[in-house]
Amino acid sequence: MKKTTLFCLAILIIITGCVSKKEKENTLSFSGAFALYPLVIKWSKIYKEEHPEIRFNISAGGAGKGMADALAGTVDLGMFSREITQAEKDKGVWWVGLCKDAVLPTISADHPYLEQLRQQGMTKDEFRAVFIEKSITNWDEILDDVDPLDIQVYTRSDACGAAGTWAKYLGGKQEDLNGVGIHGDPGLAEAVSKDRAGIAYNNTAFIYNINTGKKHQGIEVIPVDLNENGQIDSEEDFYDDFNQTLKAIADKVYPSPPARELYFVANGKPDKEATLEFIKWTLTTGQKYVKEAGYVPIPAKKLKKYLYKID
Repeated sequence: MKKTTLFCLAILIIITGCVSKKEKENTLSFSGAFALYPLVIKWSKIYKEEHPEIRFNISAGGAGKGMADALAGTVDLGMFSREITQAEKDKGVWWVGLCKDAVLPTISADHPYLEQLRQQGMTKDEFRAVFIEKSITNWDEILDDVDPLDIQVYTRSDACGAAGTWAKYLGGKQEDLNGVGIHGDPGLAEAVSKDRAGIAYNNTAFIYNINTGKKHQGIEVIPVDLNENGQIDSEEDFYDDFNQTLKAIADKVYPSPPARELYFVANGKPDKEATLEFIKWTLTTGQKYVKEAGYVPIPAKKLKKYLYKID
């Protein structure tokens, strides 16, 4: 091989290496919570219009995967949707809060006792009896003057924030939840919507159509009887319209949990400039897209606290 050819080949290798390094620095990778996935997708599209050199690689798979991938360093940021535990903090996890949403109890729109449930709702203790204790297994144990109908319980099979948050509300952990395991929020929503006797729980983004504000076809919400008086009072009746539900979350009418903050997590503070710049954008300019994407903004005081973690 001629010296000129060898020289050109060496230059090509150097240039290719530089391009690959630059591409890596400008590629942001995410995995994790289904709850946060729609918002991060929206953010990425808007951010790319302003920063065309940035590439995004975003995949859902549950909050557990997001945390594991973040701690392993296989993604730049994990999407996370439950309270961060002390054990995770001890492993060196770094986090910033981004917005809020909630986990709601769901049933099929074809449920034969839908109207009774809309009027009566279910209490926290009844949900616990169904999902954890297994002491209630039939709808006639909750509702009066109905024919017996076995309750079919569905839960998440993947480690996820929705299950952890719902279980915490009921006084347990994800592994305590009873039911047929379904992977992912979309799968769980589909399963319960197709089972007239089913019950499950879903993130708000997979219950409501953010464009119309109405619930997706086939799925309904079981109102929570917050004051446990055996009926859904006007102040507890906010599930038909997405904006009303988000207001109830923001006003803390709907309890926390199952309302919760959503996070980006990483193994220590990110050192990649592109990652830090994107996080800073989500906590500033990006916040104006939170409501229109179907989430509840977090208070300005908290945003300032999270911004301080980046500097």
